[in-house]
Amino acid sequence: MSEVPRYTGRFAPSPTGPLHFGSLVTALASWCEARAHQGRWLVRIEDTDLPRNQLGAEAEILTQLETYGLIADEPILRQQDRIDLYNHILDDLAAQGDLYGCACSRKQLTGYTAYPNTCRNKKLSLTGHAVRLRVSDDTLCFQDQLQGQVCEDLSKTTGDFVLRRRDGIISYQLAVVVDDYLQGVTHIVRGADLLDNTVRQIWLRQCLRETTSKPIIEPIYAHIPLAMNAQGQKLSKQNLALPLNVKKPVENLQAAFVALGQNAIDASSPEHFLQQAITCWDINRIPRQTQLDGQF
Repeated sequence: MSEVPRYTGRFAPSPTGPLHFGSLVTALASWCEARAHQGRWLVRIEDTDLPRNQLGAEAEILTQLETYGLIADEPILRQQDRIDLYNHILDDLAAQGDLYGCACSRKQLTGYTAYPNTCRNKKLSLTGHAVRLRVSDDTLCFQDQLQGQVCEDLSKTTGDFVLRRRDGIISYQLAVVVDDYLQGVTHIVRGADLLDNTVRQIWLRQCLRETTSKPIIEPIYAHIPLAMNAQGQKLSKQNLALPLNVKKPVENLQAAFVALGQNAIDASSPEHFLQQAITCWDINRIPRQTQLDGQF
């Protein structure tokens, strides 16, 4: 009889700037859901996109999380330390015939919804070109805990997608799937802005199953609604969302908890707040929508 894997969740920010209120909503939801299941909660720094990384952002993010009492159960994983691993995985996928080199520029692809398979059969080298993963024309579906059933035919929506850019930078899709697999992540609680990445990640995970003898589990997903600003934009670093105030952790934890549909908690410290949050957390109270009501 196979052993049921322990609940393992994660929060995976990119070091492109400090955390904001929307980041806190996501981090708190993933932390509470892990703790409610007596599970592990991991923090991963997703820093493969070097041009977007900001000096000092990682240290600020980790300080913010510590101030808010959101402490990882294991050492922080950084994707930049794993580039050789990702490239090794690419070699395995290439050996299966799943990959090909692509010389198309962004300008050449302007106007296309899905990649038009321009380079699919050209047999270009993987070195010096973008590396794309072949997709099937099957419709893949998954059941999201909050957003319901999601189905997608990748051949029509994205087409063969990039796993390594021409400049050698590993794509988000590859790094996140490999890391979730190797860290034993069983549940992914993240923002609804990443919902349309999920089917690509499910497909990639299916391809990886052919390269390894170690079982690859399919995580359970919950895409939480996004906090929006007064202009109707999601809170983000690109939209200049204000950094989390480290002087008001309890107030901000309370606001994030209530925004997630939970009951208010009276607490004197972040630690006290989180202790109580575990006992009354209910993921089913989170609104079944892609945007939170109100402005933040």
